[in-house]
Amino acid sequence: MSRHSRYLIAIIAVSILARGLAAFWMGNEVISLPGTDDQVSYHALALRVLGGHGFTFGEAWWPATQANSPTAHWSFLYTFFLVGVYGLFGPAPLAARMIQAVIAGMLQPYLAYRLGSRMFSQAVGLAAAALTAGYAYFVYYGAALMTEAFFFCAVLATLCLAAQLVPPTEAAGPRTGGRVWWLAAGLGFSAGVAALLRQVFLLFLPVLFACVWWLSARRGQGRISLARLALAGGLVVGMLLPFTAYNYARFRQLVLLNTNAGFAFYWANHPAYGTHFDPIITTEAVNYLSLLPEELHGLNEAELDRELLKRGIGFVLADPVRYFRLSASRIPIFFMFWPSSESSLVSNLSRVGSFGILWPLMLYGVVLAGLGVIKRQPGAGSAIGLLLVFSLVYTVIHVFSWTLVRYRLPIDAVLLIFSAAGLLDLLSRVRPRAAGVKVAPTWLDDRAGPTQGKGS
Repeated sequence: MSRHSRYLIAIIAVSILARGLAAFWMGNEVISLPGTDDQVSYHALALRVLGGHGFTFGEAWWPATQANSPTAHWSFLYTFFLVGVYGLFGPAPLAARMIQAVIAGMLQPYLAYRLGSRMFSQAVGLAAAALTAGYAYFVYYGAALMTEAFFFCAVLATLCLAAQLVPPTEAAGPRTGGRVWWLAAGLGFSAGVAALLRQVFLLFLPVLFACVWWLSARRGQGRISLARLALAGGLVVGMLLPFTAYNYARFRQLVLLNTNAGFAFYWANHPAYGTHFDPIITTEAVNYLSLLPEELHGLNEAELDRELLKRGIGFVLADPVRYFRLSASRIPIFFMFWPSSESSLVSNLSRVGSFGILWPLMLYGVVLAGLGVIKRQPGAGSAIGLLLVFSLVYTVIHVFSWTLVRYRLPIDAVLLIFSAAGLLDLLSRVRPRAAGVKVAPTWLDDRAGPTQGKGS
């Protein structure tokens, strides 16, 4: 076993341990902790499905679901995960937390390692894995019964597979082996999983596919790339269709996957905000339910979601200037890294101890990678471009719709790879000066020798 493999195994072990400790801290009780309100709903919904009641709640539920009425507001896939665990171990949230901690604790740092190694070096890959393993937000959400932990993994897997579908250079010749088709199938599967966990990912998929095709076409493989992307896209559609059909059978109207886009866009752009967005409305006089039009009460969830989307778009068209000013006010909320008196101790520690410390390194690494200062693997420019495009598009989506700090975390998962590259660059510059002598390169150096990048 190589030295890099031993380091990676140790990092993954620490990652699993950290998330496991968080799982024990959250315990076998499902309550509303900071930023984890959704886990109460997923737990309740899983118990309803397990009890034979289908995707319904036994009482009126958030956001405006009537008792015993069908709901598609929540991820079907994640609910099935909880149903499977509860079916095996009984209604034991701690068991679900621990299983999730092991899966996410293993996959997320490994995928960060793969991307870092593919773009820069194994040293950067290991540093990215280490940062991912100990990132406070990831540890926290790795134990919460929500879609986040699995979604982070699905996003990284999708970007990793998409980068591998792009031929490194035109001179490399056409890549027609069976492995490439398996990569396309893997891309479709991981993208489908990401969409089933959070349907907002569907907005990014056309951009991702277009980038993969364009990069491949520049290398003379546009036609074969279209065929591979068609396979990937077909798998995504195939994974969504059963849920679309299920929704149509219950609501008697087309619901592609979930009924939450309309609610989010309506509330996020309501005139009650004026030009300043508040991510959580907590006043007694104005709350989310009070903002729902009375004439829409009584509609089923799908009808209400569709009508709210129309009205949300109407808010934008009625006053585009206000919409852009309101959207601009969401930017500091999305990238918030400082402590707040309105946040709990856990939230402040997680925010400052993760993004608050590392965002300068993220920015530094992005700049160095963009300028080509950091040594890169052959053909790494495509992977770097795809990761940066995701970060930009995902930011734009949330700035112009609904914004919460936890919605930024998939971007953090990507940018941690750049922060690892920036960190190692700084160490390579500072360490020799501090020592006062020229030191031999080590595993921390991009210049450590020709073994860098093997196996990546």
